[in-house]
Amino acid sequence: MKKNQGNFTAIIAIILLTIGVFSRLVAHPANFVPVGALAFFAGIYLPRKYAYSLPLAMMFVSDLIIGFYSPMIMASVYIGFLLMTAIGQIVRNNKKFSTILAGVLSGSLLFFLITNAAVWAFGTMYTHNLSGLAQSYLMAIPFFRNSLMADGFYSAIFIGAMEAVIRFKKIPVEVDVIRNS
Repeated sequence: MKKNQGNFTAIIAIILLTIGVFSRLVAHPANFVPVGALAFFAGIYLPRKYAYSLPLAMMFVSDLIIGFYSPMIMASVYIGFLLMTAIGQIVRNNKKFSTILAGVLSGSLLFFLITNAAVWAFGTMYTHNLSGLAQSYLMAIPFFRNSLMADGFYSAIFIGAMEAVIRFKKIPVEVDVIRNS
C-alpha cells in the first residue's frame, strides 16, 4: 500500500502543479488565481518535500513562460506562497472550518503585506518613506480583494473535494497518511 500512497501523492502534486501553471497563463481577473489556495492545500495534505516544492515549481514554470521581473519582488511573491504552505502545515493537525478560515485569511494577509512592502522597497512606483508605503498598500487593496476571494473560493473547492474523497473512501484509508507525513 506504501507504493499506492506515493503514487497518489505524486498524482495530486502533478494535478495541482498543472492547475497552478495553467491558471496563470489563461486570462483572469488580476490576482484571481488558485496559486495561494494550492500552496495552502499542499501544506495541509502533502508531505513537506512536495508541499514546499509545489508553489515554487508552479511559479517558476509559469514565470518561465510569462517572464521574470524584479528579482527582489519576485522573491517576495515566492516567499509569500511558501508562508501560505507553512500555514497549511500548521492547520493540518487541527483541521476544522475555523482553522481553515483563519489560515486562508492569515495567508492572504501575509502575502499582501509582504509583496506590497517589496513593491514599495524595491520598486520605483512609490516614494521610499512611510507615505509611499501607505500608498503602496492603499493602491493594492483591489488586488488584495481578488487574492482573498480567490484563496477562499479555491481553498473551499480543493479542500472540500479532498475531504469528500477521503470521507467517502474513494481512496484507501491508508492514503490518509499523506496528511500526516
